[in-house]
Amino acid sequence: MRTVLVTGPGGAGRTTVAAATALASARDGARALLISADSVPGFPDATGPTPVTGGLWSVRIDSGAHFRDELLALQQQLSGVLDLLGGNPLDGEELTELPGSAELALLHALRRAAHGDWADGAYDLLVVDLPPLREALALLALPEQLRRYLRRLLPRERQAARALRPMLAQLAGVPMPAQWLYEAAARRDAELAQVQALIEDRATTLRLVAEPGPASDDALRTARTGLALHGLRTEPPVANRVLPGHSPDPFFAALAAQQEKVIAHWDAEGPGPVRIAHLGRDPQGPADLLALDGGDGALAVPGTAETAGRAADPWWIEEAGGPEGDGILVWCLKLPGAVKKELQLVRRGGELLLTVGPFHRIVPLEPVLRRCTVSGAALTDGVLRVRFTPDPELWPRTS
Repeated sequence: MRTVLVTGPGGAGRTTVAAATALASARDGARALLISADSVPGFPDATGPTPVTGGLWSVRIDSGAHFRDELLALQQQLSGVLDLLGGNPLDGEELTELPGSAELALLHALRRAAHGDWADGAYDLLVVDLPPLREALALLALPEQLRRYLRRLLPRERQAARALRPMLAQLAGVPMPAQWLYEAAARRDAELAQVQALIEDRATTLRLVAEPGPASDDALRTARTGLALHGLRTEPPVANRVLPGHSPDPFFAALAAQQEKVIAHWDAEGPGPVRIAHLGRDPQGPADLLALDGGDGALAVPGTAETAGRAADPWWIEEAGGPEGDGILVWCLKLPGAVKKELQLVRRGGELLLTVGPFHRIVPLEPVLRRCTVSGAALTDGVLRVRFTPDPELWPRTS
């Protein structure tokens, strides 16, 4: 199954382009599923897969309902503890969702799509309407981060000490975590692993939607670094709401010229962007969405029954050359647009803590690098190179 994640700066029309992408692909013969938190004109407003047209189904995420269901289920699981503390159970009607619930509801929907809960996964294409660009990058990094938190807070190996918990509780003077807590953490970890696998899959790509202009140009330039840091594979950008050129009105002619300048810049940086003409109105239904595609399949996802093609790993290891090689290994990571003064690098145990401007990621090191010490780092030509020198205390001696 191909997966296309659609995002872009706020107000760029990402929901419209996501719906048009799914619709155009279904027209070309793919069985497509669209997931969105926003309503799409002319599409059903159901929270389960509902037919839109031949070959296309849609799901609208209800984050409020998901928050209530999850909290009530947790409350039921903790009922014994709450009764012991004299707590009063909450009713579903009095619950209002908290910040962050929309992101968790979207991750839950991605898990259901990845796990085949909907129609046994019988789709060629999954199109996901993500939040605006900055929030989308944080969302896509969330499964990896949450799994790391679970491993640190509730290590699986601690479950082996179940027989010792009563004694440990007496020694520590505090109750040990109950088995259900470890079981719940294991279930969550498995669910997050499914979402992480979907995001990192070779058949998953990110489609960036932007209305050509100085602000969106800056936003995409900044996002390139975050996308590279998290190893996300991107498609050529979609230039949305492109105005016709040669307008007799000086105002529109100036706007069109500004758009063309930005599009030319995007074209020079990589594969040329997909141009979507301005309809002169907001799309009001499937007919308008198909009109955005222009009839030439510009938005349809090609080869939906195949993979998106293997992409290079976000980082790689190479040996240092020259006379100073001596077994030194160089860990390399492409970071286009990164600035040296905004780069922070910290080695902690078997991990590298990377901060590039507003983006942050903790990267586990390969086993061979864990037996080395960091001996230097440099950012040149958009590539971060970290030098690792073998630690003689950890490497076996040959003589």
